[in-house]
Amino acid sequence: MGKKLTIFLVDGSETGPRTIEIGNWSGKAVYSQRSSLPKIIERQEFNRPGIYILKSMPNNENYNERIYIGEAENLRKRLKQHLADSDRDFTEIVAFISKDEMLTKSHIKHLESRIITLAKDAKTAEIDNTIQPELTTLPEADISDMGYFLEQIKLILPVVNFMFLVPSTIKQSEDVSVLKQTESNNEIVYTAKSKKVLAKLIETEKGYVVLSGSQSSKVTSNSISEGWVKQRNKLIETGVLIDGGELYIFKENAIFSSISAATAVVLGRQAAGPVEWVDSSGKTFKQNQEKKFEGGFNEEDS
Repeated sequence: MGKKLTIFLVDGSETGPRTIEIGNWSGKAVYSQRSSLPKIIERQEFNRPGIYILKSMPNNENYNERIYIGEAENLRKRLKQHLADSDRDFTEIVAFISKDEMLTKSHIKHLESRIITLAKDAKTAEIDNTIQPELTTLPEADISDMGYFLEQIKLILPVVNFMFLVPSTIKQSEDVSVLKQTESNNEIVYTAKSKKVLAKLIETEKGYVVLSGSQSSKVTSNSISEGWVKQRNKLIETGVLIDGGELYIFKENAIFSSISAATAVVLGRQAAGPVEWVDSSGKTFKQNQEKKFEGGFNEEDS
């Protein structure tokens, strides 16, 4: 089922601050670059309790963003403190408040703890939080409400290019459900053509998933792009790829945005992904895609 997001450009600029709302959701998001924050911070939304996320340039070159997650009973006061702190070198911020003013201190601390946990589990960004806040005890109904609130936060974050909750892996507990979904949809399990590594891959709605237990070459060629090397190094650093002797082993299911990215990380070299994976009958991913979509092009459409 679709969702309607309403994005309002506060100053009419495509790069300026904006508010984001979702139909029938009591929450509201406010996004801003740091340069615009001193002005927009005077809006009434920042005089409320809420959750905020600061984005900075990463210290580790294997990541694309560095994230700090915080909460405050008065967002304006807390963010002014961060603006005055020369060590808090953030470039962008997104904050979440409740339009009906129903978020309490216990609610925002609960959300903060859950978001930090999700961020660390996602293994996508460099996380600045060194302390894991305890998960506050809430009534059952409030826990349900905060679960829904959190799901809306997860929807909005990528809209403002905060990608830290988009997971790079599928947890082991999800292995069975992923494979069952693949089987029920008659999806294909592909095997890398390489004789040097044994790796399996499936195509899912989340992306291209290299299955846990698959192997990856330890040797990388000079042809492999810097972006694939960084992605590979991040998987090693976060323990997704572990030392298996002569090869690396995928400890978890790893999600890739493209099949070529998955191929480069597995083989350690630049490669045309669609032709490097074959199904049980020997047909490549490319051949199956061509068959799947054949007839979809009509000369009259050109």
